[in-house]
Amino acid sequence: MSVNEEIQQLRSEIERHSDLYYQSDAPEISDYDFDQLLERLKALETENPELITPDSPTQRVGGKATSLKPFTHTVALMSLDNSYDLSELKAFTERCEKLAEGRKLDYVAELKIDGLSVSLHYENGILVTGATRGDGSQGDEVTQNVKTIRSIPLKLKVDAPAHAEVRGEVFLSRSQFAKINAELEMQEEKTFANPRNCASGTLRMLDSAVVASRRLDMFPYDAFTGNAKMFATHAEVFEWCGRNGFNVNPHRRVCTDFDELAAFIAKMETVRDGLDYEIDGVVVKVNSTALQDEFGTTTKAPRWAIAYKYPARQATTRLLGIGIQVGRTGALTPVAHLEPTLLAGTTVARASLHNEDEIKRLDLKIGDYVMIEKSGEIIPQVLSVVTAKRDGSETDFEFPRTCPVCGSEAVRPEGEAVRRCTNDVCPAKVKARVLYFASRKAMDIEGLGEVLVETLVDNGSVKDVADLYLLTIEQVASLERMAEKSGTNLIDQIAASKTRGLQRLLYGIDIRHVGERYAKILANHFRSIDRLAEASVEELDDIHEIGLAVAESVNEWFRDERNIDLIARLKTAGVKTEIDAASTALFDERFQGKTFVLTGKLENYTRDEAAKLIEDRGGRVSSSVSKKTDYVVAGSDAGSKLTKAESLGVNVMTEVDFSLMLT
Repeated sequence: MSVNEEIQQLRSEIERHSDLYYQSDAPEISDYDFDQLLERLKALETENPELITPDSPTQRVGGKATSLKPFTHTVALMSLDNSYDLSELKAFTERCEKLAEGRKLDYVAELKIDGLSVSLHYENGILVTGATRGDGSQGDEVTQNVKTIRSIPLKLKVDAPAHAEVRGEVFLSRSQFAKINAELEMQEEKTFANPRNCASGTLRMLDSAVVASRRLDMFPYDAFTGNAKMFATHAEVFEWCGRNGFNVNPHRRVCTDFDELAAFIAKMETVRDGLDYEIDGVVVKVNSTALQDEFGTTTKAPRWAIAYKYPARQATTRLLGIGIQVGRTGALTPVAHLEPTLLAGTTVARASLHNEDEIKRLDLKIGDYVMIEKSGEIIPQVLSVVTAKRDGSETDFEFPRTCPVCGSEAVRPEGEAVRRCTNDVCPAKVKARVLYFASRKAMDIEGLGEVLVETLVDNGSVKDVADLYLLTIEQVASLERMAEKSGTNLIDQIAASKTRGLQRLLYGIDIRHVGERYAKILANHFRSIDRLAEASVEELDDIHEIGLAVAESVNEWFRDERNIDLIARLKTAGVKTEIDAASTALFDERFQGKTFVLTGKLENYTRDEAAKLIEDRGGRVSSSVSKKTDYVVAGSDAGSKLTKAESLGVNVMTEVDFSLMLT
């Protein structure tokens, strides 16, 4: 046998054993024997590098990266709306049936894996890029890391288009999670709280060899070619993925109505504890991809899918004490310190108590036994006190009237539930603001974490967010656990944040009531921070969706001398405070402030593409027709929305009219 023939035989054998392990759950050899096959192949390829191919199993582990590169998703990875009881799920199916307007409708129910979403891109059948979900629009490129996941094929086997995007959920099995934590305990290192945290941290590591050792897994859940869904039905995605070597989750069902969905959900709840991976519910999707496109999305989630979350799990534990956290607005938030207890797969040692009224409502005392639950399987909450277990040793908790960080007076305005620190330069508030400014949805400054921010604020280097742009490599490198390389990386990240754009800046400077959505509306309307700063309350209130409370908050923020100075210093540092020329060129007064409704099937645009074209030009897209609607864009098979528009006298345009308006 020639070397080339042995290499080909080894590759086929390794691929066969991978399929047996991940697809058939019927391994024929041990992990050790599998690794020996891989080592033999690696040795042959090292001796004959001209025979190495991109899809060889040896290419799953590369070297170390210095940083993760950003990756922009062509089609946004949107989050899903959640439902917590069957009545909400039934309401979802009724809405879908109404939108379908009498057409045949069925659903696919699949498990909601507790992991993290990734996007895999194949060119001519070869895996070329892997990326995390990130904020849905932009994630991190982790190609070398996803290649270490053996259940992800490096090469598609059949029916591969020129470009294919496969989306899936990366997770860590319970058994593998237990092994990792056992090893960390032996090394006296910090263990992971749950499998999801471990999987998320692992996938973003810079050393793919460590990623490979963790043995992550992935279940696929969608497929695209270009910007379009690959198949006519969602069910076909799983069949195609299975044929191409992906580890397809077997627990799924095509359901024709709500009753079948409810039955599947009930069955999966009975088996969830026996699975070797964490799930927190069931995802329900409209099966027809044509109807998915027609139903479209809201600003946050698709209208054709919903996640049913299983009821939160509860546990009893002891309250050891109550701490006070000070947030970026100065709010004093009580936090319960608990005797560690296992809850829904996570060791819980802290829980939110919201505010001082909640402590009084619960009649909570230090030393009490309390009932806790995970709200939506995420945030632990204290539900009640187990008064029957009181023995008289419990003590009352007195809520502080001064800030525990800076000692300033903490005031609770009349009618509000929250007590706030009155010191605007309280170190706790400054730290929280800087972290918020550096967060992914704001200026996205990678490497500026909690420990580093605490150090920079405590040593006086950073008194507000504008000071970040005055930091030097030498300043950062001189800090404990930092060096010149890490200092350079951070300064580069801070410099890169200058070009994040007006929307992110408005979100990051933390104007009360201005979140991601309002920041986008204000940025698109005013196009520069100077014009926004000059706007009156009345002018702001006139903007669609910007109510009086937001208008007053924005106006008040820009009248504060400290904020005026902050913006001036940010501009001096080179932070972009205007929408760039390319985006401004798209702005069109014919669209500004106008409300559009899209209905029917468009030939040349998806719903998302059409919506983006409208929003880029200053318009907004609504899901329903009313007297306030300016235009209805009607494609083929337009239904009740077109009828309603005609009855209300709303302007109706064809797709051709819409295209002409865009030019």
